Amino acid sequence: MSGHDLAAGAVTQVTRVRNPISVAKHILLSNRYVMLAGLGADAYVDAMKLDTEDLSYFVTKAREAQLTAARLSGSFSLSEDNKFGTVGAVAVDINNNLAAGTSTGGMTNKDYGRVGDSPIIGSGTFADNRSCAVSATGHGEYFIRTTCASAIAARVRYLGETVHNAATHVVCGELMALGGMGGVIGITCQQSVTLNFNCTGMYRGVVTADGRMYSAIYEPYSGTWTEIL
Repeated sequence: MSGHDLAAGAVTQVTRVRNPISVAKHILLSNRYVMLAGLGADAYVDAMKLDTEDLSYFVTKAREAQLTAARLSGSFSLSEDNKFGTVGAVAVDINNNLAAGTSTGGMTNKDYGRVGDSPIIGSGTFADNRSCAVSATGHGEYFIRTTCASAIAARVRYLGETVHNAATHVVCGELMALGGMGGVIGITCQQSVTLNFNCTGMYRGVVTADGRMYSAIYEPYSGTWTEIL
């Protein structure tokens, strides 16, 4: 999603796309649709001659073993063993325009047809120059029910909260009250950053224009360390 014009692109339930986030960007730039799904999305990929792979490309021994174990246990939870599925990014450019992107394979052993929050604009991904850019990871059903990303942006825009305080309210308040686990990364045009989560840890990092870098996995979610710029 692009923060200066609210343009957005999303794709879900694709089968052969090498990089779904690239297809989402292609849809955003086409400015015709916001989301394409399933066979229609695959047809779009073929029509636009975007990169695809054989199905075998997407199978790894580690993921296959993870799926087998999950099927035997009947589990689809966000355990310590299956937490590596989502990659998200937020950014502000030299013109103070925001952007956000999120890509995921979803929960291991999810039901066929299940769609999480990542491709849903306002839930797992959102960007608006008037507030902030947000990308989320976690138990998608709860992020959808709270419209997590846009709820954070609304608190920044309408209540004047910092992005960290807004994220704390939603992630560590509303989400937790429902039983949802996960976290968000967020940034404003003023380069205020939050890396907020309500679970054991979240792989995260920041790179500034002058080359300063920060990364972490396990830290308390309520500390002022999240405002690092």
